[in-house]
Amino acid sequence: MTIDNKTKPVIALSGASGYIGTNLMNKLKKQAHIIALSRSIETKEDSDNVTWRSADLFSLADAEDALAGADYAVYLVHSMMPSAKLTQAKFEDMDVILADNFAQAAKKNGVKQIIYLSGIMPADTTQLSRHLKSRKEVEDILGAYGVPVTTVRAGLIVGPKGSSFPIVKKLVSRLPMMLLPKWTRQKTHPVALDDVMYALKGSIGNDRVSGKTFDIGGPEVMTYKEIMIDTAEVMGKKRKLVNVPFMSVNLSRLWVTVTTGTPKEMVYPLIESLVHPMVANSEQMDDELSYGAIPFKEAAKLAIEQEDQEKAQKQESPQVSKKQIKPIVSDVRSVQRVTLPPGKNAAWAGAYYTAWLAQIGKPFLTTDTDPTNKSTIYLLNKPLLELTYSPERSHDKRALYYITGGVFAKMNKEPGRGRMEFRQIPNSRECIIAIHEFQPSLPWLLYSLTQAKMHIWVMYLFKRHLEKMSPAKQQTIKRPLVD
Repeated sequence: MTIDNKTKPVIALSGASGYIGTNLMNKLKKQAHIIALSRSIETKEDSDNVTWRSADLFSLADAEDALAGADYAVYLVHSMMPSAKLTQAKFEDMDVILADNFAQAAKKNGVKQIIYLSGIMPADTTQLSRHLKSRKEVEDILGAYGVPVTTVRAGLIVGPKGSSFPIVKKLVSRLPMMLLPKWTRQKTHPVALDDVMYALKGSIGNDRVSGKTFDIGGPEVMTYKEIMIDTAEVMGKKRKLVNVPFMSVNLSRLWVTVTTGTPKEMVYPLIESLVHPMVANSEQMDDELSYGAIPFKEAAKLAIEQEDQEKAQKQESPQVSKKQIKPIVSDVRSVQRVTLPPGKNAAWAGAYYTAWLAQIGKPFLTTDTDPTNKSTIYLLNKPLLELTYSPERSHDKRALYYITGGVFAKMNKEPGRGRMEFRQIPNSRECIIAIHEFQPSLPWLLYSLTQAKMHIWVMYLFKRHLEKMSPAKQQTIKRPLVD
């Protein structure tokens, strides 16, 4: 770390309880004050130079509170796994919300620099996989509000946890013979966990790489087949590997999911990305930070040893008491992406949506909007949902409505955090429409089979409706617009 302050800097570390975050925190905490961010901190304890803050980065307000007092912020968040009891969303759309909240919060709190760990991009970026396209979109969003962003791009990170290497290890461990499809001959640039830590740590407060993007990689460029062969050797296992031409990416991702027991939400995007060569570009490498020194076999051996140690420690440690376990909440997160008509913004979309609902649902559905932009959706005069507009949290690029009533919503004595937002993606006409922390009043099974599916269908119709709109054919609906 190149920071040269008389007092220790304050570094906000998102994803601090994750694989990369935990390791980076251990590297930084002797030289900086760490604000460790995680959605759940019930089992976490503050220590010297480490303060834990609970932060749901799907909430802009939470993100703003989380980054208060930070000099630098490290972004290690990725939403490949479901984030609610029912998640109706693509991971790339959830990533937009998380990154946008983080970037806005960094700007508001005067953060000097954001450090982001991304993935190596192939030379041809016109046909990126969903995973890599999302990583690039996050890079752009983090830098959209003026805070300098340092993006560290890495390929396969060799460590005891994470995503890619543990999948390789499970395949080698469980299959005496493997049929290797074409993508296993694709080249990648593995890098040891310690070398990734060195690059991230060296980027914080480093003016030379502030606002820049650079690739990192280990001393070897390898195929995935070579990685499997070396991993088997490190594990002391003999494996027969047979090249086959017939296994597609779709079949491969299913095979990897079943064989390794890894959730498909994680496997599918990763396997889809393996069609690209993931090799660091020499023209985008930093002389001091990019060149990892640890060979693959050494990194793999260390990762396996660390995993064994962690398993042994976990068996010896006391079990978490039931009092410490956070109760499961029957909540819903539903996120869809639409394209706005030319000249329209998120505020317009929020105002237009309920009026459009009344149009397609008549004569059964009606909507009413009062002068404060509180909208109520009725079914045969029975209020289904009440959306209360939040002027202090809204602007032309974002319209926020709290869910404050209606027979569809489970309401306690006071409104909770259930909300619906319309958020325009920076520098684009795309808009994210999201429902967060919604708790339905219907029994869960009935809700998931009826109302949840109906919402997806309605959002699909709204998306198609917006796509068909053009400046010459836009429909005018007389109703108050969002201020």
